[in-house]
Amino acid sequence: MMIPQSKLKSTLASLRRAGKTIVFTNGVFDILHYGHIDYLTKAKRLGDILIVGLNTDASVRKFKGKNRPIQNERDRARILDSLKPVDYVVLFSEETPERLIRKVRPDILVKGADYKISEIVGAEFVKSYGGKVKRIPLQKGRSTSGIIKMLKDE
Repeated sequence: MMIPQSKLKSTLASLRRAGKTIVFTNGVFDILHYGHIDYLTKAKRLGDILIVGLNTDASVRKFKGKNRPIQNERDRARILDSLKPVDYVVLFSEETPERLIRKVRPDILVKGADYKISEIVGAEFVKSYGGKVKRIPLQKGRSTSGIIKMLKDE
């Protein structure tokens, strides 16, 4: 379900009262591929509820360049929302998800194993209240950047 940040507090309070373990990850999820599906499925297995922070188009352009994203934020959010492992999709416009992570206060923060724990935005905050930070191995040869490069080379 796509949820605005303004509804997070009440939604999360209800989920926590029900004893649910909240897992959070974030990303661009521009051209969805098997690597994304595998990653999100493994992230979901770590808890009960998977919340995906999705970069807005403006924030993607800041760090990926003017030609990205390929798909607009609404389409990317709808695609993520249709995936079985994903419970909630929340847009964020900052360059990093730090502020959103502070709002969500996940029980488990997840990123790909291509990041060191020390490089994961929000990791120190999550650990400060007893939350866990997990790294998930990525599927080799499965990346949006790789797909785009392959298409350019054709």
